[in-house]
Amino acid sequence: MRPFAIAGIQMKVSAVISNVEMMKLKIDITMNLYPWIEMIMFSELCAYGPLTHTAQPIPNHFEAEMQAMAKKYGIWLLPGSIFEKSEGKLYNTATVINPQGEIVTRYRKMFPFYPYEVGVTPGSDYCTFDVPGVAKFGVSICYDMWFPETIRTLVSMGAEVIMHPTMSGTIDRDIELSIVRAMASVNQCYFFDVNGLDTGGCGRSIVCGPDGRVLHQSEGTEEIIPLELNIERVKRSRELGILRLGQPLKSFRDHLKIGTFDIYQPNTESPYLDTLGALIKPSRLDQLTELKLREDAIEKASTPIHFKGDGSL
Repeated sequence: MRPFAIAGIQMKVSAVISNVEMMKLKIDITMNLYPWIEMIMFSELCAYGPLTHTAQPIPNHFEAEMQAMAKKYGIWLLPGSIFEKSEGKLYNTATVINPQGEIVTRYRKMFPFYPYEVGVTPGSDYCTFDVPGVAKFGVSICYDMWFPETIRTLVSMGAEVIMHPTMSGTIDRDIELSIVRAMASVNQCYFFDVNGLDTGGCGRSIVCGPDGRVLHQSEGTEEIIPLELNIERVKRSRELGILRLGQPLKSFRDHLKIGTFDIYQPNTESPYLDTLGALIKPSRLDQLTELKLREDAIEKASTPIHFKGDGSL
């Protein structure tokens, strides 16, 4: 395996106008400054922002423009994702384009950010692609990584680098940064997480190596993140262990030969999980308190009153 150069683009994302021309300019700037770059990735929903009314069928003009940019510079290109309209449903879909400008694959986000990403249908297929002579790559989008099974599956399919466009502007970004490190280490892979700015996120993009160490972490300003990855580190980590210590992929493989994880078996009951309630947005605390008081009042009103012999309660 040879080294491979990837640039993440952390840029401002507008929710009211198209960001496509700015994306094209960022590609031009990146390739002018760093002509050795071989792959570029943008953040989730970078092209048109986070509003679902921008949804459109695929293929479309945006993909065609990105295909032309990939071919112009002879690079792999992952232009974030867009909302896809298909057969009356909405998906959050990412495209992978090769240096010849061809669509290699597309990926529909498996875990929309419910209950906030309302109306978006989950995808059902995992996504990997090969960069010949380099490595197998996996594609994951934002909230997907909160479910370790998604990254574990990609790695079990052979992925050595996870490309992870994100749109995160919430106060849990610190938690996400720790998840990236955890996913990189327990799966012994590179993890390339690119976030947007403004309506596209709070920045703080992060790239981790197969031992979970941070190779780069951005702040909250626009940034081009050019990194050359030594893919051989993945192979050595998986053969010899993380820092020559734990070998989680081998241990996971060997456990599957002798046992199962019952929670993942079809039709398995999960009585505790069923007690957690519906997947809805939390209400205000005072509304919850008021509801509880009403329930208590109804229960009290329906309780029979018993008098003692002296007439007291």
